[in-house]
Amino acid sequence: MLRFGTDGVRGRVDVELNDSLVARLGAAVGREFPGRTIVIGHDGRESGPRLAAAFARGAISQGCSVSDGGLVPTPAIARAASARDCVGVAITASHNPWNDNGVKVFAPGGRKLLDSQQMSIESHWQSSGDPSRGSSSRSDPSRGEARSAAVRPDSSIGDDYVRAIATELSVADFAGREVVLDCANGATSRVAPAIARAVGLSAVVRNAEPDGRNINDGCGAVHPAAISAECARRGVVGVAFDGDGDRVIAVDETGTVVDGDRLIALAALDLRDRSLLAHDTVVVTSMTNLGFHRAMRERGVRVVATDVGDRAVLAAMQDGGYVLGGEQSGHIIHAAHATTGDGILSAMLLLDLVRRRGERLADLAGAVMQRLPQVLHNVRVTHKPADIEALLADELARERAALGDDGRIVVRASGTEPLVRIMVEATTLELAKAVVARLERLVVARA
Repeated sequence: MLRFGTDGVRGRVDVELNDSLVARLGAAVGREFPGRTIVIGHDGRESGPRLAAAFARGAISQGCSVSDGGLVPTPAIARAASARDCVGVAITASHNPWNDNGVKVFAPGGRKLLDSQQMSIESHWQSSGDPSRGSSSRSDPSRGEARSAAVRPDSSIGDDYVRAIATELSVADFAGREVVLDCANGATSRVAPAIARAVGLSAVVRNAEPDGRNINDGCGAVHPAAISAECARRGVVGVAFDGDGDRVIAVDETGTVVDGDRLIALAALDLRDRSLLAHDTVVVTSMTNLGFHRAMRERGVRVVATDVGDRAVLAAMQDGGYVLGGEQSGHIIHAAHATTGDGILSAMLLLDLVRRRGERLADLAGAVMQRLPQVLHNVRVTHKPADIEALLADELARERAALGDDGRIVVRASGTEPLVRIMVEATTLELAKAVVARLERLVVARA
């Protein structure tokens, strides 16, 4: 049985995740939130519509009604859940390839599930049967008339999102400013161009034709270099979203990729300069580059570091009353405007920042922080260690002592895949690579 990871449930379609499992998860969510309305949507994967239908069957069996937004970004689902005070469900595997899929669940109000809610849903899920079989459900989800009565196509989920981003950010009309949009053949393919038109951007749209299998395929936030040449040729900024639209990575006017660390640093200093950065604090994860920490310290911005994952970032933001947080991957949370990470929202705020400053993104991003060489390597394992730090305790202690204050090591098991992730920062790229190689050999031998 799959379990919730750092961001929902995720697995290979029809191998680890199938219709029956998703229907059971839908029933489990319905039991956790009995009788509530659920808004649901999916990204550009070919399995999205059928898994959304399976989840709906399970939820309906517990007395819930379901509104289906179709192809919409995850943050549009969260926004609808917030506006309607209902449950939100995104059928997505985010940045993963097309043959993976998953389920992200938002509690009423558009917030990530509490740990206690996740544990309760998992308990319901693992103890239940397929709600489309048997007679224990409140209604028979195998009956077509029951489904049609409770599942309602709802284009307003996407329409309301477009309207909100275009009007609620107080961003002035861009008056034809050119930008390159890379929609990753995913969930932003329809709404991102519409938002760009609404705010007066002249958008060159790339990878906005999902065919079910081309999502994240050499494009989007996972592969932002795909638009580098075009941005350099046109001398404009580009923004690349991931498959479900909760991340953004930028490309500057020279074709250089600008990652989440630099984007968060730019946003933090801009908000601080306008007295909008609550408590002069920003929240990031353990994967954030050491150069970010040094840059913020030099400019008087406090940094709170959490475990990896947007749920950890959001929890710290809520606990401290902070308004900005995010991850190096481009998952950026602007709490004044949204309850979760939102790639398009973050992109609009970035473009507005560049315009207000009257400088190129290339110059702003280059000056905001000095990045330490960083190497990130994923080691595939058969069984994820329960505590990788304990497993490598002596060797990690020696490597960290050798690096001292001029480097960092983060070793962790992935929350969504059978991987151990090794991240090393050091004064030189060669040193970082050498440390990663030694640690990889240990992981392979012991995990």
